[in-house]
Amino acid sequence: MPRHTKPLSASEVKQAKPGYKEYSLSDGHGLALRVKTTGSKLWIFNYYRPYTKKRANLSLGSYPDVSLALAREKRQQARELLAKDIDPREQREDQRFQRREASDQTLEFVATQWFEIKKTAVTTNYAEDIWRSLKLHVFPDLGKVPLHMLTARQVISTIQPIAAKGSLETVKRLCQRLNEIMTYSVNTGLLKANPLSGISQAFQAPEKKNMPSLAPEELPELMRILSTARIKLTTRCLIEWQLHTMTRPSEAAGARWAEIDKIKALWTIPAERMKKGKPHTVPLTSQCIKLLEVMRPISGSRDFVFPADRDFLTHTNEQTANAALKRMGFGGRLVAHGLRALASTTLNEEGFNPDVIEAALAHVHGNEVRRAYNRAKYLEQRREMMVWWSNYIERAAIGSLSLSTVMVTPLPANLVKGVEEVQVGKKKRMDDLIAVGRK
Repeated sequence: MPRHTKPLSASEVKQAKPGYKEYSLSDGHGLALRVKTTGSKLWIFNYYRPYTKKRANLSLGSYPDVSLALAREKRQQARELLAKDIDPREQREDQRFQRREASDQTLEFVATQWFEIKKTAVTTNYAEDIWRSLKLHVFPDLGKVPLHMLTARQVISTIQPIAAKGSLETVKRLCQRLNEIMTYSVNTGLLKANPLSGISQAFQAPEKKNMPSLAPEELPELMRILSTARIKLTTRCLIEWQLHTMTRPSEAAGARWAEIDKIKALWTIPAERMKKGKPHTVPLTSQCIKLLEVMRPISGSRDFVFPADRDFLTHTNEQTANAALKRMGFGGRLVAHGLRALASTTLNEEGFNPDVIEAALAHVHGNEVRRAYNRAKYLEQRREMMVWWSNYIERAAIGSLSLSTVMVTPLPANLVKGVEEVQVGKKKRMDDLIAVGRK
């Protein structure tokens, strides 16, 4: 006949005193109050583990924090798990691990994992812009928040001051990037749903503005001011290079000598440096080749065509051309990216095939087959169009000193160092160099 254990009363539990050694008071069905010599009282549930049938103890908490009634509730929950062959101690450990892991999965931690994948699909400069915006605007307030605790209200509150300043384009990008991180979290099983899917609706959408650009008839003005501007030779070459090649500022600034095939007169920009992640080939005109010859004494032995002033191991900043144009008086009228719009407008007005123009601008078509076909079909047509465009620029520069029209031969070795330091604004020095080049 099984032994019957009399259940404990609340007063028995309360009045249990410590002895010279530890002892237990049983409540039945595996529940016992363990009284330690120090006077502390702990609830213990003793049970047989499923499958192994070995005895084990499960701590249910200390008295009086856990009352007799609550201890019995926990015992019943454990017994219900055992009826399903679930070990209550193993389940508790699993739950603790999941909670600890969830707490470790902070927004910044998960964003770092997402970014490792994201940066392989965009240009280096764009990747840097993404991470810089998160570090500046998001991580200070939300970086340490566990992902499963992040709410739309928190994020909107963090971004609201940026919107209040009128930086709506920044707000739009932050909302997009945070949603990408959340989508990554859902797809990798870290979240069941994206809690930030509608946060962009909490902010005013930015007005779509075209990049400031000049009209075709204003090109002579640009070339005239460029010829006498007090800017470095490298910066001036960069602006003319971007104008002739119709490339984006980051693509032009990051040009490498290894990307250029002078024999075939082609510049192949690898996929990782292109906005759309597809390689782009630019036919080089004679004017482009002359610009390269101007730069060769300065950077020919280096990696980048347009090196940075203070570190020849890297390239000039993509904002260099923008800063120069602003100093030249084109603030609000023209930005470096607007040089592409200037080229596009001129070529479209002259009746060139729009598809050829789009190919030259590296605007990726959605149809992969058509894109591959166009790339091969349009290369020679693009070369003819680029020659026309470079000649158009040259005609616009008549009466001005355009670097792409100056016949350049290799400079003597003793002048190479001087060329690295020259600025176009120092006109006498520039005239001396050109005179030497013509001899």
